[in-house]
Amino acid sequence: MNKIRDWYSKLQVREQRIVLVGGIVVVLLLVFGGVLLPLQAAASRAERRADTRREDLEWMHLHATEVRDGAAQVHADTGEAPVVLVNRIGSESGLATAFRGTQPSGVTGVRVQLEAAPFDAMIQWLDTLEQRYGLSIETITVDRTGKTGVVNASVTLNQTKH
Repeated sequence: MNKIRDWYSKLQVREQRIVLVGGIVVVLLLVFGGVLLPLQAAASRAERRADTRREDLEWMHLHATEVRDGAAQVHADTGEAPVVLVNRIGSESGLATAFRGTQPSGVTGVRVQLEAAPFDAMIQWLDTLEQRYGLSIETITVDRTGKTGVVNASVTLNQTKH
């Protein structure tokens, strides 16, 4: 520090003023660039996040009914074994006569053989099992038959974790 004072005192008065003003400018730039700009940028980001969250909240209020209705379609826990559930939903979907075999596959899985099943009914059945009960297709083999819109299928379903 003494070396700096000695150097500064040896400067002419005009040079001392230039060094002093230059030092003040450098300090101001460091404060502005190193403190104020990052703070302003952080405040802007926080404001944008708050605006986004506010918009999301408004959307949720506007669509609350749809959200509640959608919650009713979340996987229902029936307490039934997957084999029983698959057969029951299959019968409700109009596939009762197409079932040729249903057997457990592990603890949460089911293997199903369908013969002469209406394709559209099978797709609806699979969709219901997945959307409402969390049984998703693990493997599927579909073969066409001689009749339009009718298939033979082998499906393995498994309970997904939710």
